[in-house]
Amino acid sequence: MANSNNNDRRKFFATTLQSVGLTALGGLLWSGYADEVKASPLVLRPPGAIKESDFLTACIKCGLCAEACQNRDTNIDKITGEAKAGTLKMAKGGDHKLIGTPFFIPTEVPCYMCEDIPCVPVCPSGALDQASVSNEAGELDINLSRMGLAVVHKESCIAFWGIQCDACYRACPLLGEAITIEMSRNERTGKHTFMLPIVHDNACTGCGLCEIACVTEKPAIFILPNEVSKGKAGDHYVKGWDKEDEKRIENAVAEETITELSKKGSAEGYLNSGDLY
Repeated sequence: MANSNNNDRRKFFATTLQSVGLTALGGLLWSGYADEVKASPLVLRPPGAIKESDFLTACIKCGLCAEACQNRDTNIDKITGEAKAGTLKMAKGGDHKLIGTPFFIPTEVPCYMCEDIPCVPVCPSGALDQASVSNEAGELDINLSRMGLAVVHKESCIAFWGIQCDACYRACPLLGEAITIEMSRNERTGKHTFMLPIVHDNACTGCGLCEIACVTEKPAIFILPNEVSKGKAGDHYVKGWDKEDEKRIENAVAEETITELSKKGSAEGYLNSGDLY
């Protein structure tokens, strides 16, 4: 009888330790997974999504935005009468994104710029900010969305080779605003014109219609999240031709920084002296 009790106790403690170990391991794995997906900045969110770090906290992973996207009236197949695949997907294991959060991949299904933006009003948590995609009259305006920014890789864009192509320009729903065509002389041939796609940050919504329309084997124009695609000049640079921007320095106080190089005199002097390195 004593041996039986001892065996039961051993099994109990062994099972308990195994459970604690598995729980700890699970916690470590989840922590590592969460760190991985949060460290990955290359994810495109729905229209109106707030800052990514705040979005991951605010999103309750309800899936209402993806459901509204797929079931929108404009997403019905005219032949079958059934809803096609929606733009928004809910992240699952293996997607390398926080499970249950909405995202989209332009080369699979881009954002079709629905005027009523069905995915935003249904969000119950504020992860999708309706005010950010509303005009001054309080009306929803998809053109105000900033899901990302289109970036052109000039070396693989055939328009920069001199081959005439305006697929991205034609696919853009904001024709002549988000993407324009800039013409310049082709000095290589001396008798042709480059027709170069130029993306304008103040109008591009990041819908991805240009990316899926690109004719190259791998798109030469692609959408990146704003945090990744944009640089920042710094507050100390001022646009002298912009009166509004000049207001930032109305009360500025000059600061003089003296370095070993500046002690040598004018920039022209030490740059031409050969003493810079």
